Amino acid sequence: MEIPAGLKVNDRIVRMAQEQAGRILRGAQHRAQLTAGILRTWPAEAGKRTQAEWDAVREAVPGGRSLPGSVIKARTRQITAFADRHGRFPVDVFELEEVPRAARMLVLAAVDRQQATLERAEEDPARVLLRLQLPVRPDPCSYADWVWVACPITLAPTVPPGAVLHLPTLRPQGHKVRVDLAFSHPVPKAEPMGHTTALGVDWGLNTLVSAGACRLHPDGTITALGAGAMFRAGGVMARQHRLRRHGERLHAKTDTYARLIGDREGHHLAAKHAVLAAERRHVADRRSGLNDALAWSAARWAVDQAIAVGASVIYLEDLRSMEAKGMGRTLNTRLSQTVRGQIAENMRHLAAETGIAVVTVPARHTSKHCPQCLVPLRHCKAPDRPATPGWKWVICPDPQCGWQGDRDHGAWRRIAARGLTHQHTTTVDRGTGHMAIPRVIDTLETGAVLTSTTTRQHQASGGDRSKTGPTPHRSPRPVPRRRGAPSTPGPRGPAGQRPEGHAHTDPRPPRAACRHQGARTPVHTISSSTPTSRNRPRHRPKGAALGAGFHLHAHATPPHPGGQIPQSQHPR
Repeated sequence: MEIPAGLKVNDRIVRMAQEQAGRILRGAQHRAQLTAGILRTWPAEAGKRTQAEWDAVREAVPGGRSLPGSVIKARTRQITAFADRHGRFPVDVFELEEVPRAARMLVLAAVDRQQATLERAEEDPARVLLRLQLPVRPDPCSYADWVWVACPITLAPTVPPGAVLHLPTLRPQGHKVRVDLAFSHPVPKAEPMGHTTALGVDWGLNTLVSAGACRLHPDGTITALGAGAMFRAGGVMARQHRLRRHGERLHAKTDTYARLIGDREGHHLAAKHAVLAAERRHVADRRSGLNDALAWSAARWAVDQAIAVGASVIYLEDLRSMEAKGMGRTLNTRLSQTVRGQIAENMRHLAAETGIAVVTVPARHTSKHCPQCLVPLRHCKAPDRPATPGWKWVICPDPQCGWQGDRDHGAWRRIAARGLTHQHTTTVDRGTGHMAIPRVIDTLETGAVLTSTTTRQHQASGGDRSKTGPTPHRSPRPVPRRRGAPSTPGPRGPAGQRPEGHAHTDPRPPRAACRHQGARTPVHTISSSTPTSRNRPRHRPKGAALGAGFHLHAHATPPHPGGQIPQSQHPR
């Protein structure tokens, strides 16, 4: 890098520029190698590769064995679109893409203490003082034009007091400066194998994440701990889809205005185009912020579930190569807008603090086969929700098994059992440190079945449950408590009779079990459809349809120590 004549800049500023340029060049090199590998092994049919063609393209691309298939397919579609427009294939990535742009930031990690320092305050560990040299004019002519500037920083509560702080990256945004601060602190090492208690995590659409714990016993049997839990984000996703539709309309308007304006300066539509472009950026920022909040919330919930049950590993369904296609325009768009990759990355970050390993598991037939006998399941309507659209309820057709339940609950059981039986095949990526089970082995898959708790207790007792003595005496059920105060008199008669049951001492109404219930709707063990009448119309989820708020429409099952989530506990 050559400094223009007449400017006085030390070599540390040059290091920051070289570090940022190196990051951009490394990304461009990866894309160039990917494009060259795809062009060398171009398939006979661009939209569909055979297994031999997939093996060839993965061998031609550096790191192709661990590269998601969706990345290769996306680059193939990009090359196909270029060929349709120009009638030929691109020579390299430089014809396929525009020149990469450099972000406005200062990478202080590339300099030493003569350019920037970072120190904690002795009286308050949550406060940090950043000192760095900055120019007082845009064209510094001598070292006298460089002065030390002090920037006080308040650390987030998630930063431990004893963590080692590193020089941050500064990003100017408007009239503010954002600080990306990295820190290091010792954490327990996560082991890829040797686990006995695992948390299985399954992805969903309205039920974003379903999770539950399983335990591997010394005799090789696997049992489920509790009934599982859910993280539902239907209201948040509704708001996300509303912002997406609004952004698409703004994008169409700005493109129309840009086409009408053309190259003419001072056009009367230029002001409207600028307003719509700013609004489109604002909507995009709101969508990004909502995705970040949802990803961190779901990841924190899953790690809390693992901590509560004492699990040492989280087995996560690997859906990196899943593409949304063949399910209609609306459902394809909803599936493509999910934040699974961001949730998985945040989950690895949060689990590393407690020494919990996060391992991805192949997603083959996790929702198709029975978790107790591996027989293909039969999908049907839920018995307590016959009017609910969809086929989320599954029943095992094997009469000797008879397992039935929610499809997502069966999936996390299969994922946890598959991870526990295949844990000795776990591989660790040297570059990223991510753990994964590369493939499913049929001989190990036959043992990835769950044993019911009653069956295991029957086997532990020797299988003999004959009566050897008198039945122990049990105390009778106590009489339910009644409210001490008399009931209030009715409008047309004397005081009414109180119903049987315990007195309601909590003044707050019960929380709705799901977003399809109102605040005053009683919480039942199973969600039953309420018949409508002329005087009582059907409840409509106004907040979920309008996307009113994040915390009002993200319902999650609270963690229970030991994983014993009661069957009557509905997720909130």
